[in-house]
Amino acid sequence: MSRLPIRTRLTLAFTSAVAVVFLLAGTFLYLRLERSLDAGINSSLQTQAGQVAALVRQADSGLRQSAARGDGFAQILTARGLVLDASPQLGAGSVLRPAQVRDGLRQPLGVDRVIAVRGVREHVRLLATPVAAQDQRLLVVVGASLVDRDQALSTLRTELLLGGPAALLAVAIAGYLLARAALRPVEAMRLAAERLSGTDLDERMPLTHPNDEIRRLGSTLNGLLARLEQSMVRERRFVSDASHELRTPLALLRTELELALRRPRSDGELRAALTSAVAEAERLAELADGLLVLARRGEGELPVASSITPVEAILESVARRFRPRAEELGRAIRVDDRFAGEASIDAAQVEQALANLVGNALRHGRGTTTIGASLVAGGLELSVEDEGDGFDAEFLPRAFERFSQADESRSGSGSGLGLAIVDAIVSAHGGTATASNHEPRGGRVEIRFPDAAIAVRYIST
Repeated sequence: MSRLPIRTRLTLAFTSAVAVVFLLAGTFLYLRLERSLDAGINSSLQTQAGQVAALVRQADSGLRQSAARGDGFAQILTARGLVLDASPQLGAGSVLRPAQVRDGLRQPLGVDRVIAVRGVREHVRLLATPVAAQDQRLLVVVGASLVDRDQALSTLRTELLLGGPAALLAVAIAGYLLARAALRPVEAMRLAAERLSGTDLDERMPLTHPNDEIRRLGSTLNGLLARLEQSMVRERRFVSDASHELRTPLALLRTELELALRRPRSDGELRAALTSAVAEAERLAELADGLLVLARRGEGELPVASSITPVEAILESVARRFRPRAEELGRAIRVDDRFAGEASIDAAQVEQALANLVGNALRHGRGTTTIGASLVAGGLELSVEDEGDGFDAEFLPRAFERFSQADESRSGSGSGLGLAIVDAIVSAHGGTATASNHEPRGGRVEIRFPDAAIAVRYIST
């Protein structure tokens, strides 16, 4: 059943439901007609039995003549079952069996039998009523033919048996046409989806006019296609930006090496060329690592190896790593650990995230760079802030997008992956990252881990 097309299944379900309705309605109609006909016949027999009984009580002779009156037929039996009088159309024998005669003498008795009437066997209904007449106990039996009643029921039964399947066939055809018409918008959506390609997602599902379930389905699919199209645009831009970012250090690396090989060089010149080449190679490695992190995040497979780690150790490790560069720039790095505890985090990833933030602060900011940790409502908060000009207001909404760089407030070189990598690492931990400007001046980036990451918090004495 599940392998059949939807329109076929709908047609079968609709036809089956109508068939059940037809069956119940036909049965009800048949039984209602049968009961109505039986009620009419029974009422007529009771009236006829009363009339014959009255005639029998008044007659002192000629009971045959009295019993013969009326539209039906009648028979007067003695208590022993002998025929005392009868209608001319009946034979000489009793129309009741001995046991039925005994039952009829006690109380009125109705019986359906097949007897000979005018020499022809007919299906009749008999009503036996006891009556006392001429100093004896008699049994008045009146009857009526059931031929017309049986014929009417037979005609109705034939009409139901012939007309029901014809009506069901018409219902099935109508149901199939209705299902096909109802599913036509779905078929149009299928054809539209079939025309879609992996590189062109600007096609949209056709929407029906009424605001029904199919239109809402089409709207949902169009929303999905719009999101897929936006995602593909972002991926194309990502590949384009990544290619551009990779091309620059590769070109510089190639230039340095070609210049070093073009003519004999002194040791100082070779050292300078190799130093520049190493710097570009490190930049390439850093860029490749960043792209790998973002790719794993996009696939939902960025692994997190959490362990209980002192937060202060991570802050001090990042500070030691960048102090030499800060000293070259005439700046300072300060650690402000107000958390004083341990957390269940991936220390290497969190250190990488903080390193990206400190590197950005040294590259784009001014003054002292502060690496902080504190306990806030909702979890552990790590922050990096500087004393520069802060973030440009237009840059803040897209600060954590890949290859997003500030053009005005923070000039300088960079791949634009630092904050995106921070966001990927923090998201993998179930946390959030935000960028803001703080008073009186400077930029601040906060990464917050949920309460579940907090392992132990020390109490300072």
